[in-house]
Amino acid sequence: MATAATGGIPDAPEGAVLVQGGTVVSREGTGAADILIRGSRIEMVGRSLSAPGARRIDARGLVVVPGGVDVHTHLGVGSDDWRTGTVAAACGGTTTVVDHPGFGPAGCPLSRQIAESRRLADGVSAVDYGLHAVVQHVDDAVLEALPDLLHAGISSLKLYMTYDFRLEDAAIARLLSRAAEEGLLVAAHCEDHATITGLRERFAREGNLSPRFHALSRPPEAEAAAIRRLASLAGAAGSPTLYVVHLSSEAGLAEVRRARDRGLPVIAETCPQYLLLDEELYDEPDGDGLKYVMSPPLRRRADREALWKALAGGEISVVATDHCPFFLSDKKKRAAGSFLRCPNGAPGIETRMAILYAEGVVAGRLTLRRYVEVTATEPARIMGLYPNKGVIAPGSDADLLFLDPRRTVRIEASSLHQRCDYTPFEGMEAAGVPALTMLRGRLIAEDGRFTGGVGGGAFLERRNHGT
Repeated sequence: MATAATGGIPDAPEGAVLVQGGTVVSREGTGAADILIRGSRIEMVGRSLSAPGARRIDARGLVVVPGGVDVHTHLGVGSDDWRTGTVAAACGGTTTVVDHPGFGPAGCPLSRQIAESRRLADGVSAVDYGLHAVVQHVDDAVLEALPDLLHAGISSLKLYMTYDFRLEDAAIARLLSRAAEEGLLVAAHCEDHATITGLRERFAREGNLSPRFHALSRPPEAEAAAIRRLASLAGAAGSPTLYVVHLSSEAGLAEVRRARDRGLPVIAETCPQYLLLDEELYDEPDGDGLKYVMSPPLRRRADREALWKALAGGEISVVATDHCPFFLSDKKKRAAGSFLRCPNGAPGIETRMAILYAEGVVAGRLTLRRYVEVTATEPARIMGLYPNKGVIAPGSDADLLFLDPRRTVRIEASSLHQRCDYTPFEGMEAAGVPALTMLRGRLIAEDGRFTGGVGGGAFLERRNHGT
């Protein structure tokens, strides 16, 4: 636990704060350094800094990294609302989220779900937040509204290639063309709806309705086919920057590579569940395999290994969570013996930073700098938040995560703040746990306890994406 040398860890951004003696991952490099904070921003990073009258945080033995930036959450869709979900984020070391709002009524304007998310989050969110615009249909009104998004601080669109509000190819083509003109980032849930529908109907006829068949109904080929089709449409539409969310398979990764070989700007994101969990978990007894009903589903060990390699090598830029929890008890009740009725989604907002440090850095899969890049710097840059977010540098927001590499904790749902009765990572050992989380110079979490205030987070207006 970090301690203050002058009578208490600061809990407000007024005045100066001096963080001393930690191993700091800053824009200049990694090593022992001090961080001087004035108000809500970082003023200096260097060795042997002094600031008379400043309150001090003794960070000796701790690793100090930028607060996590999770750019794929679904707050208010499942069992977590904006208060519980962002408190969990803070306790896990994430200081910024960019949320994908849920679907609105059929035919609603783009602004409808953005306004609804603002209504639910403003004055409630414990961390800073931005929003994606979810495109449920494409018509002239939607296309004409795209410039207004940028004026409102929304620089990215989200489209789905499956589910009820999926876009067909003609609509995708129109959207991509206009997004390219406006410089908007296009995030896409890539699964081929026809493939999935055919398999689900077949398994229903055959009575194959256990959780295992959720995964079998959404094979890697469905992900790969959708990415391939999206890339083809983008190439003919002026090549907007594509952002493939929750990449889960080696086959999907191969299509990302092919698109890039053709000169298309394609960014890939994956999630901890696709790096750490295998499809065998669907066979857990007593219906517990429903924990892992998420889309895309869990894959094979070979897929996990391919994703880790691509993450370390820079082919995958971001690790986000796709946080969308449902109580397991609710999943079982609603499924009633059929995966077809089970809600899709799982929790992850609180465990991302600790698990990826343990399984990435400590396990030797990622360097410490690469860990910072995929959890903070790159998501901030891609989503138009850098350099205010995602980096420890003069002028940046004082969003800091203090990791304690000397401590190991066992992940258990009962000790987490996520509003969910399970975690898919139950029983995993995390070496290097969040000791302190700071948002804009204010301490908001300490040793797994939320110490911030309700509504301390702010809405972030994002610029055109950076790559």
